[in-house]
Amino acid sequence: MSDARTILTKLRQGEQLSKADVFWFAEGLATGVVSDAQAGAFAMAVCQQGLGEAGRVHLTNAMRETGHVMQWRLDGPVIDKHSTGGVGDCVSLLLAPALAACGAFVPMITGRGLGHTGGTLDKLEAIPGYNTDVSPDDLQDIVADIGCAIVGASAEIAPADKRLYAVRDVTGTVASIDLITASILSKKLAAGLEALVLDVKVGSGAFMGTDAEAMSLAQALVATAQGAGCMTTALVTDMSQPLA
Repeated sequence: MSDARTILTKLRQGEQLSKADVFWFAEGLATGVVSDAQAGAFAMAVCQQGLGEAGRVHLTNAMRETGHVMQWRLDGPVIDKHSTGGVGDCVSLLLAPALAACGAFVPMITGRGLGHTGGTLDKLEAIPGYNTDVSPDDLQDIVADIGCAIVGASAEIAPADKRLYAVRDVTGTVASIDLITASILSKKLAAGLEALVLDVKVGSGAFMGTDAEAMSLAQALVATAQGAGCMTTALVTDMSQPLA
């Protein structure tokens, strides 16, 4: 039987967490069984010790499973693209409808920017009247009707991630590649994707400032998504200058 203290001790000592440990902790984040102090300790321990490839897959799947996971019955592929973000990065706003026009279905659950970069959600919320808070059922109806939608993660999507992200922000652990990976993919894979393309930005206008950092994140994202059963590839692209 897992418990928070045992899991945190294992992490602090550099031991590999079992799948059961990770799923218990994610469920505890979502239900409130895990306290803020324990969530912060978990984030710091992961930042310091890492989870390993299997642990990243477990955390991604576990946080996804704490909320609604979409199921699709459509006559085309359900796909998405995710950018790690950069100043003036507006590619998603053009790509989602372009893919829909080609017969794909794009349930793009997007997020806010990291650090000094603005996320797609930040840009869309600057448009008066644009509603980014859409329930999973409404999102499925919209995508089935017009082929794409760009929305934020509702409270029903990966609630464990929402809790952990808030703790990371105040504990200085946002930059952990393991936690970034699980956070991005728990929401993306909750959309029931068949395939995903990742655009990992690098440079002065991106969250990842060096090629080595960007490559590490790209490799972690691809390995974790594929380990979770989603066909995935990544590009590392330059963000030394704003795109718009």
